Amino acid sequence: MTAQLKSHTEGQTLVLTLSNPDYRNALGPPIYTAGIEALNAAESNGDIRSVVITGEGAHFSAGGQLNRLQENRALPPEHQAQSIEALHGWLETIATFPKPVLAAVEGAAAGAGFSLALTCDFLIAASNSVFVMAYSNVALSPDGGGSWQLARALPHALVSQWLMLGEKISAEQLMKHGLVNALSEPGQALQTALTWAQRLNERAPNALGSIKELLNAAPGQSLFAHMALEKQHFVNNLHHPNAGIGIAAFLDKHTPQYKP
Repeated sequence: MTAQLKSHTEGQTLVLTLSNPDYRNALGPPIYTAGIEALNAAESNGDIRSVVITGEGAHFSAGGQLNRLQENRALPPEHQAQSIEALHGWLETIATFPKPVLAAVEGAAAGAGFSLALTCDFLIAASNSVFVMAYSNVALSPDGGGSWQLARALPHALVSQWLMLGEKISAEQLMKHGLVNALSEPGQALQTALTWAQRLNERAPNALGSIKELLNAAPGQSLFAHMALEKQHFVNNLHHPNAGIGIAAFLDKHTPQYKP
């Protein structure tokens, strides 16, 4: 069965489903291309307020397919480099997408699948799900920004242990360290993510987009540069129609209905 990225909408949420069930939803270039196209279309669609990425069946994603990687060893190195660049292009599109992106994880999230989940703004995981970057088990090193995400969020010794020994990590462990937003009952990660998405959908899209941009920018700039960026976003949002809607709703004690 060919790997594909399925899509459907649940209210104002676009659901993207990794579908490669014969290989536990292993990732590959067709999914990266489809992912970028789907998000580009969703960005300009005012009816879409959030995106949930999940996997078909019992698992989120096994990451790279080892058989394909073995075949790529017989090809020029540029072939694998282009594949990784395509993966990174999709992850960059997720990171810079101006609307919230949530990962709904069941079963295993391994390798680039783990990196994909970490790239999302929110990570919802079934209580029995398992995360692993087992690159070192097959004499490889991480891709997809996973080592950056973990090194930024956790102590060096812990990340060294997880990556160098390829250890499996429970969803509960990740939540303890602040990398998972919520645990669900097994089989309910998508539904829980959709509930979170609905809460986000009720908020002003321009404000959420600003918050995402500010959070992405924070690690790379000084406090004073960041405050200047905050000022710019605050003033822009104050003069956006949604601020008038939100402030009036708060003062009049009614539920705001924000514009796209």
